[in-house]
Amino acid sequence: MVMSGPPPPGQQPSPQQMAAMQQQVAMEAQKRGMTPQQFQQWQRQQIEAEAKKQGLSFEQYVMQLKQQAYEQHQRQQQMAAQQQAAQQSGQPLTQGQGAQGGQQVPINPGAPDPKAIEVAKWLRGQDLKTRTCILNGQRKDMFRVKRALRALQSPGYAKASAKKNSLLPAVTDPASAAETFKLLPLSLLSLRVSKSDPHEGHNHAPPAKKQKRVKGLWTVKIEQQQDISEDLHYVWLYEGPQWKQKLYALGALILIMAVVMFPLWPIKLRIGVWYLSMGVLGLIGLFFAMAIFRLILFGVTYFAVPPGLWLYPNLFEDVGFFDSFRPIWGWQEDKKKGKKSKSGTANTKDGGKSSRKEGKGKSEGTASSTATTSTPAESLKNRDLKPRIEEVEDD
Repeated sequence: MVMSGPPPPGQQPSPQQMAAMQQQVAMEAQKRGMTPQQFQQWQRQQIEAEAKKQGLSFEQYVMQLKQQAYEQHQRQQQMAAQQQAAQQSGQPLTQGQGAQGGQQVPINPGAPDPKAIEVAKWLRGQDLKTRTCILNGQRKDMFRVKRALRALQSPGYAKASAKKNSLLPAVTDPASAAETFKLLPLSLLSLRVSKSDPHEGHNHAPPAKKQKRVKGLWTVKIEQQQDISEDLHYVWLYEGPQWKQKLYALGALILIMAVVMFPLWPIKLRIGVWYLSMGVLGLIGLFFAMAIFRLILFGVTYFAVPPGLWLYPNLFEDVGFFDSFRPIWGWQEDKKKGKKSKSGTANTKDGGKSSRKEGKGKSEGTASSTATTSTPAESLKNRDLKPRIEEVEDD
């Protein structure tokens, strides 16, 4: 039996549609403990409030709702016709079919399918080259569909699905891999997303100071049409077992309770904590004293023996803990002199090149003149001379 959908906007409903609408109103009123007249009055008040928020009249808002309901019903009919045609032809829908060039995946919210949970667990343990994105203000892991399809067609998945009592569906070809991946959006474990502008749809002026965006971090939104195509992106909504978070929460609770119950600790334990706290405070004070002393030392040596001496020059640099205390001392680096030395080195290299060229020309001229005037005996004598090695700077 096929139920008739809402009539097109501007057209009066048929008697069958009127009867179905009245029956639905009576059921909704009974759920809320109202009469049909009270429910209709309450519903009218809600619609008037929504219309007032959007700046529309009651009639305009009702026509807008009718148009949306009619378009949704048309989409559902098209999807049902596509599924029926695929079933009659005996072939499942493959990638590239559908209204938007991808596989149409109808979403039916409910309890997750155990098979879908097993597929999500297995894929979460694979290297899908996930990247972090922002979805509704929360950080989520995003991946591309093609990497998930490759993982489902890998020998590792075939081995895992062949185990005894395994709930993983068997995958033999790309079509079955797509059908297996389809279980994720059907159970709301992973949904298709696309890149979006966080200020899209807002009419406010741009911020005076542009916010610094993290490179490679997308702000995404969930797409209404859950297609399956290799170039699309999906985001994980399945977080897996939460035993680590529960363990951290339990540890934090135990720590807070231990601090709150400090007066009830044994006297020896409290004395030990007191000595430990005094030692930590002493180390902090020593660190500040050392920072002040090194500053005073630099101020004195800056005028006495410029450019100045630093004690632990890497103390406040962005290095490791042990590297902060190496070396023990060092001279202040003069940036201007460093630039001049670099330019002087470049000029020396250029001058060295030209002098080597000139020297090479002179030596060639001298060698040619010597070759013309030297006797065979002198040439043999010169041939026995040890070669001289000249150190030349690398260009």
